[in-house]
Amino acid sequence: MIRRDKVNYYLDLAEIVSQRGTCLRKQYGAVIVKNDEVVSTGYVGAPRGRANCIDLGYCIREQMQIPRGERYELCRSVHAEANAIISASRERMLNSSLYLSGIDLKDNGNYVKTANPCSMCKRMIINAGIEQVFIRDDKDNYRRIAVQDWVDNDESLIGVMGY
Repeated sequence: MIRRDKVNYYLDLAEIVSQRGTCLRKQYGAVIVKNDEVVSTGYVGAPRGRANCIDLGYCIREQMQIPRGERYELCRSVHAEANAIISASRERMLNSSLYLSGIDLKDNGNYVKTANPCSMCKRMIINAGIEQVFIRDDKDNYRRIAVQDWVDNDESLIGVMGY
């Protein structure tokens, strides 16, 4: 038996976490890891006590035909990255890694193509002190992003929206 590499192991955990998601469009899971210890996890879902889209049976952003990466203030959900950050102390997140996996429910359950944290989640990841983000592209392949690159190449200064 071949042992799974560590990055894909944590991405597999993020994928399992995503299965708790309540979005009708995409299931994202996030896992924050520091020193080979899981610090926290998060998935996409409405704030505690509020109805989830799967409970309502519709997505307001989908009904309004809002493109991916735009008008998140209308979304009922908190993103997986944000939920993972909310669940951990900053001290435990300093110099940690975030692992992100997304499944596109509208694309037969395939991995989200060009998955990336939204601009709000990028800002939270930066402020949390997370050092790097690993994003799953398919079952065995992923991208590593140095969070410092988001600081050095601030897309908000040139008005880039979405992903």
